[in-house]
Amino acid sequence: MGLDKRIRIMLVDDHKTLLWGLGKLIESEASHMIVVGAARDCDSALAMADEVIPDVILLDLDLGGTSSLDIMPRLMACNQGARVLVLSGTRDRELLDKAVMLGARGVVSKDEPAETVLKAIEKVHEGELWLDGVMLSRVFEAMRNPQATRRQDPDMDKIAQLTAKERRICSLIATGGGAVNKALAQQLFISEHTLRNHLTAIYHKLGVSNRLDLYVFATKHRLDQADL
Repeated sequence: MGLDKRIRIMLVDDHKTLLWGLGKLIESEASHMIVVGAARDCDSALAMADEVIPDVILLDLDLGGTSSLDIMPRLMACNQGARVLVLSGTRDRELLDKAVMLGARGVVSKDEPAETVLKAIEKVHEGELWLDGVMLSRVFEAMRNPQATRRQDPDMDKIAQLTAKERRICSLIATGGGAVNKALAQQLFISEHTLRNHLTAIYHKLGVSNRLDLYVFATKHRLDQADL
């Protein structure tokens, strides 16, 4: 028996009815698509992505009032081949642009016809971007002119206050969020006391209150990719 070549799709949305409808829609294309999992919140989405190894993750940005932007980098890290396609009801351009900047390969509105959603899944799986021309232009402009983006995003001003050592700490926390202080201190060749002092300064500059908040902030702003 040959390998199953169907596109493996994971659905992430907090609405049961929509999940059911998407499941039925994809079942209608059973010859080349299959739903391998459905999650309704951030924690279960992260756990499931590791377990089911999807090709495409169809992701809603609003999961019961929680933004899935915070978990998008970790979702893609669970499986290096997974591509995120945002299925969203929002018309907030800034939010959608940020999703693309974080790595989403496409955006499709919940108002689109069923055949458009299926086509978007296929194209994203094939490695193409599913973005309209206007959004693509905005994203390219943000990449070409990051100073303009910084002016629009107050968090960029916060990040600019960090010292090289503090950015290094943020990078380590983003790539290994669960590491204890002792392990982080050893990697940095400093004492735990010095690390705690650095963390206090970082929390103050970034406006976060603990390690978890810092992890979310650092992954959201790609501080794991800092050139340090």
